[in-house]
Amino acid sequence: MINKQLIKKTMPGVFSYVKSQPQLFKLAKRIDERIQTREYAKLNANDKGYTTKDISYLLSRAKQAGLFDYAWYSAQQCRTFSCELEAFEDYLHKGKFSCVNPSPNFDTELYYKCNTDIYLQGEHALVHYLNHGQQEGRTSLPATQKWHPKAIQSTADGGATSLKIAMCFHVFYDEFIDYYCDALAKFPQSVDVFVSVANDELAKKATNDFEACAKVNNVTVKVVPNHGRNFGPMLVEFASELQSYDLFCHMHSKKSLYSGRAQTQWADYLGEYLLKDQHVIKQVLNHFNDNPKSGIYYPTSFWMMPDWVNHWLKNKPHAQKIAKEWGIELSDDFLSYPAGGMFWARPDALKQLLDKSYQYDDFPAEPLPNDGSELHALERMLGLLVEKNGFKQLYYYPKSGQLTFDNSFILAQYVNTQENLRHQLGAFDHISFDVFDTLVRRKYQAPDYAKLLLGKSLVKSKIVSDAHSFVKTRNDAEFEVRKEKNFIGDVDIFETYKYLANQLGWTKEQAEQYAEQEFAYDLDMIEPKDEMVDLFNELIIVNKRVTVASDTYYTQEQVSLMLAKVGVSVGFELLVSSNLGKRKDNGTLWQHIKESLPAKQSFIHVGDNAVADAQIPGDYGLQNLHILNPLDKWHAGGFNNPFVGDLNLNEAQILKWGPLVSDFGRFPFLGE
Repeated sequence: MINKQLIKKTMPGVFSYVKSQPQLFKLAKRIDERIQTREYAKLNANDKGYTTKDISYLLSRAKQAGLFDYAWYSAQQCRTFSCELEAFEDYLHKGKFSCVNPSPNFDTELYYKCNTDIYLQGEHALVHYLNHGQQEGRTSLPATQKWHPKAIQSTADGGATSLKIAMCFHVFYDEFIDYYCDALAKFPQSVDVFVSVANDELAKKATNDFEACAKVNNVTVKVVPNHGRNFGPMLVEFASELQSYDLFCHMHSKKSLYSGRAQTQWADYLGEYLLKDQHVIKQVLNHFNDNPKSGIYYPTSFWMMPDWVNHWLKNKPHAQKIAKEWGIELSDDFLSYPAGGMFWARPDALKQLLDKSYQYDDFPAEPLPNDGSELHALERMLGLLVEKNGFKQLYYYPKSGQLTFDNSFILAQYVNTQENLRHQLGAFDHISFDVFDTLVRRKYQAPDYAKLLLGKSLVKSKIVSDAHSFVKTRNDAEFEVRKEKNFIGDVDIFETYKYLANQLGWTKEQAEQYAEQEFAYDLDMIEPKDEMVDLFNELIIVNKRVTVASDTYYTQEQVSLMLAKVGVSVGFELLVSSNLGKRKDNGTLWQHIKESLPAKQSFIHVGDNAVADAQIPGDYGLQNLHILNPLDKWHAGGFNNPFVGDLNLNEAQILKWGPLVSDFGRFPFLGE
């Protein structure tokens, strides 16, 4: 059996490093790669699973450490196991890719997030902690649950339903054919299978293997081009046939190839709760059978994805054409959708999608970006289409073993406290902050309200005829200045007003006066985000390197005045796009920051824009913490956006709702 002496004997480099280094979470980066790979493979879980003897031994150790509780685990999974050993085996299987917890004393998700090298190596969290992590001093925390879904009454496990079911698989890796066949062998009823593959060899294997599966009635296999990812083949080849079924499941082979090994956890997570876990699948099928208004099902978003996985990100512009075609209004920035593109659905719930005749040229060609394409937008539109057609979205939350209609999981990762935030950021050497909606907020929330106030003043002075028209003219002028620069670099407010002066016949002095007046109106409305400002100043006091980075048309001096007004005045570096000619939202400022970072200095950025402050710095390998802006938090609280459409610059609406939204969003997390 694995013991301390064996590890010392086989991995002396590990122990000498552990002995000499206080920050043990960096262990995997420093030990010899060959030893790490070989010995971890020997000493931990392998892809083939455990013997009964292994399971019994690990169960004994977990119980002795107080880290497995049979009754608690069964209750959390809403499931009755035949014995303790079966329950522990269930956790051993799911604990490598799911967020389930074995007891109140061990949080699987937090262990992975605090020790990401373990996750990237594909190690089992609890097994690693028992064999290595505890003696290495790895961070291990009690189980927490940030989200408590409004569960629905689940139909008890039952036999086959009367539903006519189709399985639609897109296969790029041949091992997924084996995976799907193994799962279907235990499926509660017979199905028809539709498979799209990349070549003739895969087609032959798919045909032979699925036809040999006792639960499969009919098999249709198509060799398809590498065009349209998983949605293209489903819609081009099978959309018409799928409409003759009561229910269909769409899945595709998925791997994330980075960190030196295939990251299969996301695919395993989706595969488990969409196809493999028969306890869950039986409940889902019975639910669909008994609830005709449930239109789509998928598990809640994968727990190791970024907090902003349920945000539109760069995809809303790409969704406009589809939204118009389906008659859907795109409003909120966060939404529930099957992240990863795998789901169960009633064809009627996706009628507009399946009714259309498709060609492969209807989809963007490879190579596709990691985000920001019509296919990424289509994935996000599925839930909206289901609801448009009068159906509900059904979710499964593995941590509590519950089915639910509650979509508030999309913001569950934003539950936090000021104290936790202090600990999170205090672990870094260099912390960067955004400005607007991060350190400062506007009293009336609306960014263009200062321009409207200036417009009203100019109307009163008979300089312009209409305040709202002035706001549009002013914003158009800024766009034209950017266009003249070929959208390279950035512009400041004085450049915009200089352009307006030429357009409207103002003098140079008038242009500068009006630019200063717009800023003065905005400065007057600036208020602090108190907890964030306090934390910012605390970091400076303890000698952290602190940077403030903003994409804005205000000058560096103007931004400095805004920050000084809220109590941020010394001890930091200020990077303003209008001065530097580099922006966060196009990556040039992040490249600048990355190149300026000293070696081995840890860095994190805090900001509210999911793309500019989170996704893009992440693309540059920079750690980030996304926070909620006031409108996002307002939405999370269950309130409607009061500034939608024509109400965007309605002064009565701004004066009524702006202060409420701004105050509600002062602290940028939930649960305070």
